[in-house]
Amino acid sequence: MGKHYFLSLSANFRLLDILRHTFAFGTQKNSNKLVAYLAKRYDTDEDKVVLYTTGRSALTRAVELVVEPESEVIITSLTCYAVVEAVNAGGCTPVFADVNRETLHYGIKELEACFKEHPEAKAIIVQNNLGHPVDMKAIEKFCNKNKLVIIEDLAHSAGVRYPDGREAGTVGDATVLSFGKGKSIDTVAGGALILNKANDNILEQPDRKPKLKSSLRARFYPLIGLTARALSYLHLSGVFMRILLALHIVQRSADAELDLSRRCTHWQAKLALRQLERLPKSRPPIRDFYFVRDRDEVLQKLQHKGFYFNDTWYDVPVAPARYYADVNFPTGECPVATELAEEIINFPTNYSKIALRPACRIVKEYEVK
Repeated sequence: MGKHYFLSLSANFRLLDILRHTFAFGTQKNSNKLVAYLAKRYDTDEDKVVLYTTGRSALTRAVELVVEPESEVIITSLTCYAVVEAVNAGGCTPVFADVNRETLHYGIKELEACFKEHPEAKAIIVQNNLGHPVDMKAIEKFCNKNKLVIIEDLAHSAGVRYPDGREAGTVGDATVLSFGKGKSIDTVAGGALILNKANDNILEQPDRKPKLKSSLRARFYPLIGLTARALSYLHLSGVFMRILLALHIVQRSADAELDLSRRCTHWQAKLALRQLERLPKSRPPIRDFYFVRDRDEVLQKLQHKGFYFNDTWYDVPVAPARYYADVNFPTGECPVATELAEEIINFPTNYSKIALRPACRIVKEYEVK
């Protein structure tokens, strides 16, 4: 049997990472250190940094604090349901800007078109999808001209630099990090909100721990992921994960609870800080992407060769598909995102190009330029 490669199931965790994660221990001192580090890295005061149990909780609080109530907030049309949920929970209404094929995100052209249709919008959220940076200089200029608040969502892009050299997270009025599964900082759960130094709000840390069940899920997920990856050689990985989902031993990322009263655990804060301190100066994307015809056929061929790349961001414009109908997505206003969601396939960047060469050959046969 050949080696297997994965996008999900904590495939970015090596054995030492799994052991470190499973047996991690932290104290209040570790959370304090993370707060201090984030304040320094993103040039703000420590009382402007808050740790939450999920990234969507941090994003909800960002919307509440920096956007006028009941405003429209422009978001990218390739996104996660968690972003839509957070904007709604923050008392605002999300509106979708179409994307371009180069970055999977809106650029200045798409932003201008969306703002023309929604001139009462008061804010934008910038995601840098899959860690591919937007032209922030042009977007920032447009926002300054039209008095739009900028929220930077670094779920995919902690450590990424914009084309003008600035680090993602240092530009906006608020910055949000997610430490969820497969994100750019991965402790399986957790998140942070960072407000600009000029913001008048002084924040307090949530005083409640995560629910015990949630904390245990987070602690053991990388070990479960390792087991599932091993079972793929026996073609039992899918059955194993479906059983654990049915028993609520694991949870899909999009189903995480939004709760502003709960904080990140101290041990996850310790691990998040470790990852942040080890980010390269200019981080590469967390996933590469291609556009293919007959995606299901491509994924089947890849899996036959040992490449388990079915965890596609975004196989529908607002993922995951089980929530898509709830969004009332405006397909007519976002034709590019609608088309790309039918064609996109993701590749991991934590494997070498040599290892991925057979997978690339398969994709090239089906690639849509």
